[in-house]
Amino acid sequence: MSLSALLAAAPSPGAAGSLDEAAERAGNAAGWVEENWSTWLNTGLRIILIAAIAIVLRYLIRRALTNLIDRMNRSAQAVEGTALGGLLVNAERRRQRSEAIGSVLRSVTSFLILGTAALMILGAFQINLAPLLASAGVAGVALGFGARNLVTDFLSGVFMILEDQYGVGDTIDAGVASGEVIEVGLRVTKLRGDNGEIWYVRNGEVKRIGNLSQGWSTAGVDVTVRPTEDLDLVRKAITEAGETMTKEEPWSERLWGPVEILGLDAVLLDSMTVRVTAKTMPGKSLGVERELRWRIKQALDAAGIRMIGTLPLPVEGESTADPTAAMAAPSAYASTTSPQSMAATPIPPPTNLTK
Repeated sequence: MSLSALLAAAPSPGAAGSLDEAAERAGNAAGWVEENWSTWLNTGLRIILIAAIAIVLRYLIRRALTNLIDRMNRSAQAVEGTALGGLLVNAERRRQRSEAIGSVLRSVTSFLILGTAALMILGAFQINLAPLLASAGVAGVALGFGARNLVTDFLSGVFMILEDQYGVGDTIDAGVASGEVIEVGLRVTKLRGDNGEIWYVRNGEVKRIGNLSQGWSTAGVDVTVRPTEDLDLVRKAITEAGETMTKEEPWSERLWGPVEILGLDAVLLDSMTVRVTAKTMPGKSLGVERELRWRIKQALDAAGIRMIGTLPLPVEGESTADPTAAMAAPSAYASTTSPQSMAATPIPPPTNLTK
């Protein structure tokens, strides 16, 4: 081998220094990795464990909420159409209410679990969470002040659904509007008015609720008759009309109790008022009142009892002809101040003032 080849094959001092430096760096890196691999492994395992626990916990809680909602719906369908079901809300309303509650609970659960897991993962990376939490607090306060009406509507809707103040199909008086509820939301409630109009009522604006469709309703009828009528006959006629009504369909289902006569509500010189009430199915009081008035009027007519405002009953053997039919109309000349009398009065002759 030639000298030039040996010189070329021999390592140069610069190359030897580069190799030594690379070896030293590799050794340092290996030493750093060997010193920190346990920390990395610990951090990675913590992150995996936190994520796994969060996912499993979120799945279990959402599963439990879904099963609870399904059980509520099945129990509502089981009593639908029974006597107990009449006292409770209908199945569709229970379903919508349970779905709304379940949606809110699932969203809150996911936010809390995933938010807590994210903060714990950031803490595992040795990240200072104090500035982040402070910024989030300031942003939350600013959002609360800027969208306070929206927050108020949302919170009012949540408590309204949780407390079951009203639901779809109920007839309510919300103060700002009244009608039948056709849709319930967390922010807005839709009502169908008496004339067919649709009212969009924000839940935060509702200060009071009058629900006419929960539990039972009361039908009240005032029967006004002449003060000379026999009260025993009036009571008998009204009682018979009420008993007949309670035995016929569909009023036997809509009436949840007997027709009761409370007594005299008012006694005046020219009339007396008898108060009649009945407990009815929710939302059916108006129809029961109309039918009850109809039947009471027929019963009173059959018993010969006349109500105030009707023509008096003619007496047998007494002529029904108008006694003033044969009388002549009064003459216009009967009054001395009428125009006819003034025109027919002769003009007095002028008085001769000169003699």
